[in-house]
Amino acid sequence: MVLDYDAVKTWAFPEQSVRCDASASILYALSLGLGDDVAIHARSLDYVYEKQLRVLPTFAVTLGFPGSWMSDPRTGIDYKKVVHGEQRLSLHRPLRPDTTLRVRNRIAAIVDKGPGRGALVLIERVLAEGDGSSVVASMQQVTFCRGDGGFSAGGALPDTLPAPLPRVPELTPDTVHTATTRTDMALLYRLSGDRNPLHADPHVAAAAGFPRPILHGLATYGLACKALLATVCDGDETQIAEFSARFTAPMYPGESLETQIWLAGTSVHFRCRAVERDQIVLDNGIARLRD
Repeated sequence: MVLDYDAVKTWAFPEQSVRCDASASILYALSLGLGDDVAIHARSLDYVYEKQLRVLPTFAVTLGFPGSWMSDPRTGIDYKKVVHGEQRLSLHRPLRPDTTLRVRNRIAAIVDKGPGRGALVLIERVLAEGDGSSVVASMQQVTFCRGDGGFSAGGALPDTLPAPLPRVPELTPDTVHTATTRTDMALLYRLSGDRNPLHADPHVAAAAGFPRPILHGLATYGLACKALLATVCDGDETQIAEFSARFTAPMYPGESLETQIWLAGTSVHFRCRAVERDQIVLDNGIARLRD
């Protein structure tokens, strides 16, 4: 199969109405290990207990997730070789539990990296309240289709991607946060919406070239947000206005994740390393804090 540019670029996503459900938010937080450290970080309980529930900023990426549309044969995409490349999130205001949101997804760009180098698909998503004019969050997701390079056969395409995320400083981090992930983390995280079997089925993982099921990139992304909340924000999710990062390598459930953090005023740079393999799994991380 060959990626069908016209079919993918004009893919019609139905507008959705989703609920920022309290129970789903709690399950998401639990899948990332919130609640197992309440003795250290008292505010962790606020993310897993409904009494005064807070919603993790990165929970937004699970709302209105378009699902496995890339597996549709009409796209021409080799779905077994699809991985998350980059995620950008802007929060216009904090998420509130048990609110109803309207969701719009669209394909903004498709870039051919060339034969053997894959293709990049940029998906934009907006979450809004009311009639859709009151935007709560906006997202840009770059998906790396590893098996689909060369689809344009050398023809020029008009699409471009956003400017690259800034690199982290070449300095010693201001602080470092380390946490060990659960061996069943991917099985728990997939209950938040991304049921790609790559994260559960050993046979599917092997067919994609991995020794075992990998952790969702967005789970690593959520763990990085958790690390910033614990080290920089005193557990207060309302401080985070933007949160973006590039996925550089897969992480496996059960590994320890080290988040290296650099402070620069209202900007926070970060990257994440799988400790046991000394592998950078998340890079060019940048968060913006509210003034």
